[in-house]
Amino acid sequence: MNTGNEAVERAISRVWEVSPRPGQGSHLKVGQVLKPGLWKDYDPFLLLMEDWFQSGTFDFHPHRGIETVTFVLEGKLKHEDNHGGYGVLEPGDVQWMTAGRGIIHSEDPLPGETVHSLQLWVNLPRASKMAEPRYQDMKAADAAVRREPGVMVRVFSGASGDVRAATLNHVPVTYLEIVMEAGAELRQTLPGSYNGFVYVLEGSGRFGGNEKPGTERHVLWLGSADGAEQSELTIRADTPLRVLLIAGEPLGEPVVAYGPFVMNTDAEIQQAFEDYRSGKFGPIPE
Repeated sequence: MNTGNEAVERAISRVWEVSPRPGQGSHLKVGQVLKPGLWKDYDPFLLLMEDWFQSGTFDFHPHRGIETVTFVLEGKLKHEDNHGGYGVLEPGDVQWMTAGRGIIHSEDPLPGETVHSLQLWVNLPRASKMAEPRYQDMKAADAAVRREPGVMVRVFSGASGDVRAATLNHVPVTYLEIVMEAGAELRQTLPGSYNGFVYVLEGSGRFGGNEKPGTERHVLWLGSADGAEQSELTIRADTPLRVLLIAGEPLGEPVVAYGPFVMNTDAEIQQAFEDYRSGKFGPIPE
């Protein structure tokens, strides 16, 4: 175990490929980037789904106990919720929605649009499960940006180099979009305790201290930092490369999930359904 203060180079411990499958109706395709149910492995992340969909797929529905982070790759997506949140996301934009104690929202492409998006569910710690709902729109054009030779990093949450996002977080999370020219290299510092992964959107490169190759639709999971306080991930672009790097502090708490609700006990899940049916989540918008 490393007990010093030096940053340990992260290796890549696992690689898998995302294979989108046909959906139903206006839900055209879906890919499981992080498959639901592996709560301990992915902590603090619950799932990451890649979706291609048209209007009417995700009408008003409730959530409790989580945050959803939506990254739009193609199309224009309208968000609306019953706590006053409203916005239209375009390609490259991110929405960070805290469901907390309960929210009812919809995610609907604008008329005639097909949206291609990635939605991450971040678990909330026990102390924040019933937090006040919150909605943060992060436009690509307004994001904090780190620039290195041949490298552009949009910082939607957390930090990269000396650049830090102003995102409000219940769980410490680093969420980066990284665009690199062929031959460029990036070193990204992360707390050694973080779990995390890279998802390759375009191009190919080598990742981590073991220079694991990755190409489009590959998920590369970060190995352990061996107890070090700080760690470092190296990314080398073999071709023009675009990836998401997502990492966060594990909660180490029990997870009970049913549908749109994620809590710590079965009783809390039952209470969530009772509260939703009794109107405690608030009215569904007209």
